[in-house]
Amino acid sequence: MSVDFAALKALHATAGDRHILELFQQDEDRASRFSAIADGLLFDYSKTNMDDSALAALMALLEVAGVAEKREAMFSGQKINDTEGRAVLHTALRNLDGGEVLVDGKDVIAGVRHTLARMDDFADRVRRGSISAYSGAPFEDVVNIGIGGSDLGPVMAYEALKPYEDGPRCHFVSNVDGAHINDVLKGLNPQTTLVIVASKTFTTIETMTNAKAARDWLVKAVGEEGISKHFAALSTAKDKTAAFGIDPDLVFGFEDWVGGRYSVWGPIGLSLMLAIGPQKFAEFLRGAQAMDTHFRTAEWQDNLPVLLALVGIWHNQVCGYATRAVLPYEQRLVRLPAYLQQLEMESNGKGVAMDGTDLPFNSGPVVWGEPGTNGQHAFYQLIHQGTRVVPCEFLVGRFGHEKGLEHMHELLVSNCLAQSEALLRGRSLDEARAIMAAKGFEGAELERQARHRVFPGNRPSTTLAYEKLTPFVLGQIVALYEHRVFVEGVILGINSFDQWGVELGKELALALQPVLAGEADGAGKDGSTLQLVQYLQTKTA
Repeated sequence: MSVDFAALKALHATAGDRHILELFQQDEDRASRFSAIADGLLFDYSKTNMDDSALAALMALLEVAGVAEKREAMFSGQKINDTEGRAVLHTALRNLDGGEVLVDGKDVIAGVRHTLARMDDFADRVRRGSISAYSGAPFEDVVNIGIGGSDLGPVMAYEALKPYEDGPRCHFVSNVDGAHINDVLKGLNPQTTLVIVASKTFTTIETMTNAKAARDWLVKAVGEEGISKHFAALSTAKDKTAAFGIDPDLVFGFEDWVGGRYSVWGPIGLSLMLAIGPQKFAEFLRGAQAMDTHFRTAEWQDNLPVLLALVGIWHNQVCGYATRAVLPYEQRLVRLPAYLQQLEMESNGKGVAMDGTDLPFNSGPVVWGEPGTNGQHAFYQLIHQGTRVVPCEFLVGRFGHEKGLEHMHELLVSNCLAQSEALLRGRSLDEARAIMAAKGFEGAELERQARHRVFPGNRPSTTLAYEKLTPFVLGQIVALYEHRVFVEGVILGINSFDQWGVELGKELALALQPVLAGEADGAGKDGSTLQLVQYLQTKTA
């Protein structure tokens, strides 16, 4: 049965222009009642215009959509990705303590743990120097070559966990633009660099193009005979990795029930494991496992992924806010907004329901963001005084890692709290008039100046607060957002685990390559594309 947002839209319409502050005035316990805590994470959604009636109506959607049943279907290995006939088991990659999970009657957990043990052994030996470069020198740098989830997940986690880095330095290449790999490699010593190629099929054109460029770079330094010492692969295509020259013992595969944007928990996270070590990587997995357990066992009113999803549905499908801003007040989460762009927009950016019919409502929102306080000096102007409402999702830790700079962290936290308060309260015209009158303005100029300083306020935000950004906490946060995507997708009645929208562009790019090279005539192409081809055809600069 598909959900119907009519009742919720009626509740939203009834509330009209009600100010969120009124809800606090009516209920002195609102902050605690519209918050939930799980394993040290505090999710506060009280600065939204959701009241008890709206929350109850949103909770009812969970039953209509069958969220509980579909949640268990996912965790138990049923093939819920039905357009591709696959199970969805990224949760199995961090199932360190649970029992068997069957796919087609076969337990997959033993294989997961075997691969994790191989990763642990490889990372430990690289970090100790017993796996070394062709020259015998220890590896000082690791270059991870991937794209999409094979890049966004590892680079996000690596940046987040820099305080725990005690292994080789990691670098990431994704863009097929030659500038990317050129700029990364030019600062490295090929004699002490390990390259990891992340492509399940070993055919992803961007990744393999970059991998061949890296191979050419290494051959110049270590020769063909040294290549097998300088490459590892995250792939299931052992025939192709062998043809590339990669030692079979340095190939780490993963199953088709792990989607790219959900894959950082397994072999795709190998670069992170090399940087922070197997023990810290295990803590990262345990944080995610803790969130999995919470998601499966907590009551709806206390369930962080469910509440985060319901807030998202309220703002997007009910209130009609087309975007949401992810605003981590944590510099090391600099890549989290980009990671969540893929996680949410590739998962829930769909136009048809599971049965193939057109969606009768909008699907996922546009996700964007930047760490605070940088964003305050960039786009917060639009958030505060623009004509469109942008729900904001703040993230902030109680403590930072930097000793002796605690005063800077206090300033960071105060900015985060001040921004959510400013979005809530705003500034009235009367308040603005008083400010400008105190500065000596009078008459029409007073009015004009005051109007420029009005803040509408009544703009919704949520805050996710945590103790400190540790591997465990990062695991919790990423799994929280994964499950949020799942719940929203179930409510919307879509498949969150395929991504057919990325295929057409790939196909057309392959067809256009010979046209650009002058090897084909471009028959059937539109006039605009042909004009651009003519202008951009490869020529000697």
